[in-house]
Amino acid sequence: MSVREEFDDWASSGRDKGMEERHWHTAKHALARMPIEPGDTVLDLGCGSGYAGRALRDTKDAGRVYGLDGSPEMARNAAGYTDDPVVGYLVGDFDELPFADDSIDHVWSMEAFYYAADPDHTLAEIARVLRPGGTFYCAVNYYEENVHSHEWQEFITIEMTRWDRDQYRDAFRDAGLSVAEQDTIPDREITIPDATEFPTEDWDTREDMVERYRELGTLLTVGVAH
Repeated sequence: MSVREEFDDWASSGRDKGMEERHWHTAKHALARMPIEPGDTVLDLGCGSGYAGRALRDTKDAGRVYGLDGSPEMARNAAGYTDDPVVGYLVGDFDELPFADDSIDHVWSMEAFYYAADPDHTLAEIARVLRPGGTFYCAVNYYEENVHSHEWQEFITIEMTRWDRDQYRDAFRDAGLSVAEQDTIPDREITIPDATEFPTEDWDTREDMVERYRELGTLLTVGVAH
């Protein structure tokens, strides 16, 4: 199954809103860090339900916001969740971004980058479309140090890229993006039951669940275009 088919199915079954709810726990903290000035142009790469672009309009007064997704159904759903005339959604591939050189001020991506067929080329495309000084905020929960995420590949037919922290930094630099920041954002909102309630359907021990959400959380890597 292709990326498009996989996520068309997710969108049709309402899983786009479920992803939004789960991702928001950590995404909102990363979005708050973005140095967006009023009127800046922002690209939300792998936008899903489009929640990030809408949030940046509400909290940062971003100018033109584009949400790009490989799934037509995701893009269609996202467009239906807003009537903001400066927020638009389009269907496209990460390997060939439909934007001119130096035309985007900031790029955001949450839980989508690792679906890129060629992540190094995608980074080169991001560097191409970013204006000098523009930023790429890349947030992922599926990464090497998060051992609790490794099994995700078993449940999805799309091949995903699982890099570690150093691989993200090296790839950003190889694409021409300076690494300005890299850290992990814990999920402090998800409810973790008392130890007496374990094992659960998803977790063998409370310690594993605490490590996954409170310690490992979301890996955020921030690149700056030259």
